[in-house]
Amino acid sequence: MEPPVFDPVDRDAFTNPTLQRLWFFIYLLPIFGLIPALWQLSQRSGDRHARQVSRLAVLIALVWLLGYGLLNGTAAAMETQSLSHGLVLLLNSLWGSSYFLLNLWLMGRLWRGRSLEVPLLRRLTKYLP
Repeated sequence: MEPPVFDPVDRDAFTNPTLQRLWFFIYLLPIFGLIPALWQLSQRSGDRHARQVSRLAVLIALVWLLGYGLLNGTAAAMETQSLSHGLVLLLNSLWGSSYFLLNLWLMGRLWRGRSLEVPLLRRLTKYLP
């Protein structure tokens, strides 16, 4: 009798719903989840739900990064002692906090088994691969 062949990649692990849900949590991690989400989208494989969560995570991160860059650029161009400079820095911190809170809110919805749709971003996710 031959010994069993060792497969270093367990294909059943990727179809396990518990592990898929864990991957969705990883995709929704602020900043750090962007890399696995981009990896998922670049593979052009996986189920539809995994691709949707990846698209949403990438879109939220790109919108946050764009807003963060614009607010930082605006703050850098202003005088450092003006009231509007302080207001832009406050808006920048609120922008970053809202990114983290949105990801936490989506993780909570994922935990409860609810839909992960964000109404303002629903139309934009279809433009990602």
